[in-house]
Amino acid sequence: MRPYKVLLFISVVMAVIGTLYWVVPEDWSFEHLIQEWQIAKADSIPEMEVSTDTIEVIDSVEPEKEKIIIPEVALDSTVDSRYYLQAFYQSLAESGERVVRVLHYGDSQIEEDRITMEIRGKLQEQYGGNGVGLMPLAQTIPSLTIKQHLYLNGRFVSPSNSLRRYMVYGPKAMQRNDGLYGVMGQVAVMNDSLVRGSETITAVCTPLLPAARYNRWKIFADSSVHYSFSGDTAFLEGRGAVYGLSQESKTGVIVDNIPMRGCLGLVFTKMDKEQLSTFYREQNVRLIIMQFGGNAIPFNEKPGTIAAIVKGLREQVQYIRECAPNASILFIGPSDMLTQTDGEWQTYPMVPYMDKLLYKMAQEEHIAYFSLFKWMGGSGSMKRWQEVGLAGSDGVHFHRVGARKAGNAIGDWLLEGIAQ
Repeated sequence: MRPYKVLLFISVVMAVIGTLYWVVPEDWSFEHLIQEWQIAKADSIPEMEVSTDTIEVIDSVEPEKEKIIIPEVALDSTVDSRYYLQAFYQSLAESGERVVRVLHYGDSQIEEDRITMEIRGKLQEQYGGNGVGLMPLAQTIPSLTIKQHLYLNGRFVSPSNSLRRYMVYGPKAMQRNDGLYGVMGQVAVMNDSLVRGSETITAVCTPLLPAARYNRWKIFADSSVHYSFSGDTAFLEGRGAVYGLSQESKTGVIVDNIPMRGCLGLVFTKMDKEQLSTFYREQNVRLIIMQFGGNAIPFNEKPGTIAAIVKGLREQVQYIRECAPNASILFIGPSDMLTQTDGEWQTYPMVPYMDKLLYKMAQEEHIAYFSLFKWMGGSGSMKRWQEVGLAGSDGVHFHRVGARKAGNAIGDWLLEGIAQ
């Protein structure tokens, strides 16, 4: 390029820069230019009209639960269900010559001999008899009437960690396939290959109350188990199954406490019929009390499920009747039970329904029925029992004084039926 052309180019450039210096604002920048372009572009886009008529407002509140409709239950209230205890009442005339036996099966509400001990006291006061009756060889749940100490080959052991035990109402690992659980629904096995030292056992069973005194021992076990007694101590040797010990009298009424923790009461059909029938017949069992239903309440909110459980309990009643045709049957329904709803204690909705279904089942099966729920005062009564110290904070179980009150009421109800 020639020198004059270069000089001309430089002059033009300098002129342009000078012009821009005077024309463009001082705050100008490249970023500013981009922003202005974006604004201009946005201004060129036409506005859209938005109609509020097309906006749907969605409620964030969860939908209400489906309302549970509880069916009506027709009951015949004109019949006193103690009418179905006539066979038992008539058998009490024999109590001066032989033992008349009563078995009280139930869930945790009767643990520690609660409720049962009051029924026993009422009947023995009227018809004689003493002793608490049946107890397991390994008494894992303490009793208010008997204190047990267990020794394996001379070594003191805790009952819960002492013997190989099987329970019809226990977890699968504690159940057996042959149904041979004995009348208590649990059995302890003496076998050194299972538990060291378990073929030589000393059981010290000391009555805690004067009414619990007795005048003879009985042991229900396989013929391979040999035993002897000295005072409150039983000595057992051999290899085999032990279905229970009993401290009792030779005449009068014996009332056995048989708690089945966590049980719905649907287990009797899993117990060997011949074994049950033999015990009921040979031990002159004339009244069988079944106190179940409470364990179904907290876990079932549908009437259909409760009805199915009651149907299952009906089958248990029928099975017991087949095993003990000479015995009367009394079913005791669940007490009032509470749950917390919105921070308030309220009766479980299924309690009144189950109580009615059980009563109806009892009427149709011609067995006696005692409604703990109605006797307490119906819905909300457990809360009042809590307030006066008769029931626990769980809203389900009685305190000991509450259990004593319930047991006395059942005992009185039974005795009043004799006079009718």
